[in-house]
Order: sequence, then C-alpha cells, then structure tokens
Amino acid sequence: MSTTLVYALALAFCRTILNIFFREIRSRGAYNIPRTGPVIFAAAPHHNQFLDVLLASQVWNESHRHVGFIVAASSMRERFIGTLGRLLGAIAVERAQDVAKAGKGFVYLDNDDPTLLHGINTSFTAQLGPKNQILLPKAASSAIAQVAEVLSDTEARLKGPFSVGDGAIGTKKVRDQCIKLRKDGKAGLDYKVLPHIDHHEMYEHVYDRLKSGGAIGIFPEGGSHDRTDLLPFKAGIAIMALGAMASDPNLKVQIVPCGLSYFHAHKFRSRVVIEFGQPFEVPQELVEQFKAGGEGKRLASARLLEIIYDALKTVTVRAPDYDTLQLIQASRRLYNTPGQHLTLSQVVQLNRRFIEGYLHFQDEPRIQALKQRVIAYNEQLHALGLRDHQVEGATRAAWKSFTLLVYRTGLVLTWTIFALPGVILNGPIFIVAAYMSEKKAKEALAKSVVKVAARDVMATWKVLVFLALTPILYTIYAIIGTYIAYYVGAETYWVIATPFITYTVVPVIGYCALKFGEAGMDVYKSLPPLVLAVLPGQHKRLEKLKQTRADISNEISSVIDEFGPKLYGNHFNQRRIVHPAAGPPPGQPPALGRRRSNTSGVDAQGNLLIHPMTWLDERVFGWTHSNKSSASTSRETSRTASPVPSDDEDDEKSNALVERGDWDDVIGMLNAHEKRRASRSYASR
Repeated sequence: MSTTLVYALALAFCRTILNIFFREIRSRGAYNIPRTGPVIFAAAPHHNQFLDVLLASQVWNESHRHVGFIVAASSMRERFIGTLGRLLGAIAVERAQDVAKAGKGFVYLDNDDPTLLHGINTSFTAQLGPKNQILLPKAASSAIAQVAEVLSDTEARLKGPFSVGDGAIGTKKVRDQCIKLRKDGKAGLDYKVLPHIDHHEMYEHVYDRLKSGGAIGIFPEGGSHDRTDLLPFKAGIAIMALGAMASDPNLKVQIVPCGLSYFHAHKFRSRVVIEFGQPFEVPQELVEQFKAGGEGKRLASARLLEIIYDALKTVTVRAPDYDTLQLIQASRRLYNTPGQHLTLSQVVQLNRRFIEGYLHFQDEPRIQALKQRVIAYNEQLHALGLRDHQVEGATRAAWKSFTLLVYRTGLVLTWTIFALPGVILNGPIFIVAAYMSEKKAKEALAKSVVKVAARDVMATWKVLVFLALTPILYTIYAIIGTYIAYYVGAETYWVIATPFITYTVVPVIGYCALKFGEAGMDVYKSLPPLVLAVLPGQHKRLEKLKQTRADISNEISSVIDEFGPKLYGNHFNQRRIVHPAAGPPPGQPPALGRRRSNTSGVDAQGNLLIHPMTWLDERVFGWTHSNKSSASTSRETSRTASPVPSDDEDDEKSNALVERGDWDDVIGMLNAHEKRRASRSYASR
C-alpha cells in the first residue's frame, strides 16, 4: 500500500481534476464506513470508466482509509493510469478478453450436438487447450463457451453450450447466424481464443491486504457500461471475501455496498452522489461451505453474490430501460412541489423509491392512466422548449417577465464577455476532447455487447485529453508570449518572466471562464419561459400548462397515498419522512465537525458568481417573501415523498435559488438539543 502521504497527494491530484470536471460531488451514508478492520467496498454501477476513482477520494475524506482498487491490467499498462494506480495502491487483474487472440479459420456448431464445435481451416490443437474459451463476434451476440477437450484440428468439445452476457443460452442465436452466413456464401463465424488466466497471484495480494486490516474496492460488474440496470456480477468479489476468511479463521471481512448516481455522467460540469450502505459481515456458514471446495465452493460464491446484489439494490437507482427511467424522473419532478428544494442525495433516494413503486404497480389501470398524462405533459414541455421547473415562474405578470428578460439577457452577455478570453484560450482542448471522446465511444461500442452508447468512456477521455493537452498548450502560449516580449524589445527580466507569468495567468483566466461560463449558462437556461411569457397569446397557454402540472402533481400525491401503504405496510407514514440526507438515521449520533455544505447567498459549491441574479431577482423584484411564504405553506400542506428520490433536469437547473445543505438540518437539531439541555439544566438549579 502506498504511504499515507503519497496516497493523500495522489488523491488530492485526483480530487482537483474531479472538482474541475464535476460541478458537485455529494456523499451519503459516510457514517457506515468501518473505521478499522478488513473491508471490501463493492461499488456499482460502473458508469464512468476511470473517474469512479472518486469513490476512493470520498472514503479518504470521510474516514481517512486507504482503498486499493482492483484495476484491469490493461489499464495499468497505460503510462498515466498505471502510475496513478500504483500510487493509489491498486491491484492489477488480467482479464482474458484483454489478451484474446484471433482464431485461425472459421467455426460453426454441430447440428445435433450444441457442445461440438467444428472448424474450417482451423488449428485447434495448436491454438486451443482445456479451460480456454471461444468468443464469437458481435453478430453472434458475443456468445462464449469454455473448451473441455480438443479432439482434432477441426473439432473441439465444449464444456457447455454457448451463452451470452445475461446468462441465456445462445446456441440458437449461434446456429441462426451460421445459417445466415452460409446463405451469404461464407463458411462460418470468426472467433477469438481467450486464454485461461491464473489469478492466484492477484488473489494472494488481495488476501494479504485484507489480513493486514486494509480495504479494497471492486466493481462486481467487471467492466464499465452505460445501461440503466446492473450487469451480472463476476465471481471475483465473492472469492476474495470467502477466500480471505477461509485462509484465516480469525478474519472477519465486512462488505460495504457503494452506489454511484451520476447526473449526466459523460457531461462536463455534471453532478454525482456517492452513497455508502450498511456494512455486513460475510456469513460464516458460507465460509465453511466454501472451504469444502467443488460444488460447495460454487454455491457459496453464488449465494454471497446474491447477498451483495441485494445490498447494492438499496444504494443504486436501477430501471429496466431508459424510457422507464425518464418516466420516473419526470414523475419525481412533478411530485416535488415548489419550495421543497431537495438535496442531490434526497433526489437519488426519492428516484429509487419511485422506481420501486412503479415496477410493483405498473399494471394497475390508475398507474397506466397517470403514465400517459405524464408523457403527454412532457411532450407539451418539449413543444414549448421549457423545463418542468420553469413552468411555475413562466406565468408571472408580463411586465415582470419583460423586466427580468432584459436584465437576464444583459447578464448573459456580461458573463459571456468575461468568459470569452478563457474559452478562446482553452478552445483547442475542448475541441480535441469532444472529438476524441466521441471517437473512443464509437470504438468501445463496436467492441462491447453491454454498452448502449458507450458514454461510460466519454468522461474519461475528456479528462485524459485535458491532462495531456493542457501542459502542451500552455507551453506553446509561454513560447509565443516570450517571443512577442523579445520581438517588441522588452527588458530582459520581462522576457525571462514571461513564461512564468503565462503559466500563472492563463490557468487563472481558464478558471474564471469556467465559473463565468457556468453562471452564464444557468441564466441562459432561464430565458425561454420569460420569452414565452411576453409573447402575445402565450400567457393563457402557459396558465393552462401550469394547471395541468398542478393536476398531475395532485394525482401523483393521491396515487402515493393509495399505493404506498400497500407496498410498505403500516410503516409507510414513518418511512415517508425525508431525513437529512447525509446525516445518520434517527437514533444514531451524527458526526461532529463536518463542514456545512451550503451557506446563504451562495450556491452548493460556495460560488458567488450567480449571486447577483439571485439578489436582483429576489430582492429588487420582491419575490423572496412570496417564495418563502409559498415554501413554508407547501412544507406544511404538501405530503412528503413516499418512503423516499433529482435527475437529468436537476443537473440543468439554475442555481439561483439557494438549497440548504444535507447537514444544515443536523446542525440545527444539535443546536436545538443543546438549547433544550441548557434550559433543563437551568431549571434544575
């Protein structure tokens, strides 16, 4: 494991990059992280190839524990990633697909025996061996099978039928593809040979780390993806936990489920929530079963994978497809009444509960009718070019809308002027990053059968391009600046100082452009409803849309009241209360000394750049009082979410309205508790 200082410095570097790429990083349930003892952090979903290292930085920030991640050896062979991985104490694991070799000739399945593989112009005796695997092309659903015996250069016996990634039998798909190829005049299927890899050394490293009381992190899905649900888990995490405890009877390994919820994972300045679930010890009975070997070992590993999967379901947002996910997010927004500004952590939790309820009752007629109303409402929003959160403010008085439109247009122009120098200077980086990320996404998509659009690799390549090009570009600027200083006959000390000035000033200009541009985009996104509000004949349309929104919102609340108790039983009313998202649940003492995540007058990141818009909108135009009143009223009269879940739109919302941080309520509770205790102490005297 890296020394504490080196580890902290490496994470500080990572944290700097992450804070540039992400607009907001929040953690939830950090009190669940065990401070001592062997721990395995099981993280999912793996939506952001290498940027998921932010999990390690959050663990370090919360508990000062080193986490060594299991990283693909192919990635560790990359110069930058490998160096950073070694500094962070990563453990390399060789994956068969990374060292696969193209097979000679073509293959096809026997018509009667699904485990008999025939070859055409193949050299099975030279290329194949027991425990090797045959991987078919994407046209055959990337089906895979293990070799049991090589019969000849053109025949091999498989251990079982071909299967696809989700475990379904792929024999029919393979045969159908072979038939299609023959009709097209082709002999058979291309294939790759995946060698059998001995992971004994890697497991020994893991066991040593756990036996010394250390912590490792692993993504049980085995690879990154951009699907809305989890991929089937690999057995590695179960073997690590059970194997370590089997080798040392005194070892007690705890597993902590970690959920990563990204809001536009591939986009620059997006948001992410990291949730740590309750840790659990590996059951001793599974360890004993694992020790028996054979079928018992396989069953014990499978059972532990089920337990880990169930634990990760409590900290992840999963949906069967993107349409369902978008429907749930839209419904959640409609349920979130004005004045209830949920934190990102609460939004994730609310989305999870909405999905749970929808999947359970989706066939109910009332749910289906509500679904169609939500879809129709979203279509109206799209036609008008509005976001859901803009509907409420789009129906204010025309003169107010016009005044605000003029002011915000001027503000956008101001922020644009301030941001323009940095945008121009860093433009080459943005252009190359966008090009490379799109190119690498297409390449990854062509190689994978689990990716939808390969967005999981886009953020990584944007960051890698940034890290590679930034020093090169700034050096070019330094050379140009030095040449200009020399050419115009500047004093020698100015010529010498020019490179140092460039390396100082250009990054500052870039950072200012980032903040000014971000503030400008927030204001720009608030303009469409103002434009609609001042157009003749649009006010009635907006009022009707606002009423539609209110009706659907009331219907969602009513549906929750009806179906919530059916899903959660008698505990529904207690579980529906939204507790402070980052604080411990009732009955557990909150941690002290935590910095408040927000303060009045600034956004969630402590930035003041958007504050002028908030000040003028809310103070000069006099809406602060009305907003506070409506917020207070809505908190008293509206029904809080189902056992508790923002989403895509929350990532794009203007930050003009200040949200209270996760821990503000906790601090308030502590202060109130101290006052009550002081009051009782005074009375006792």
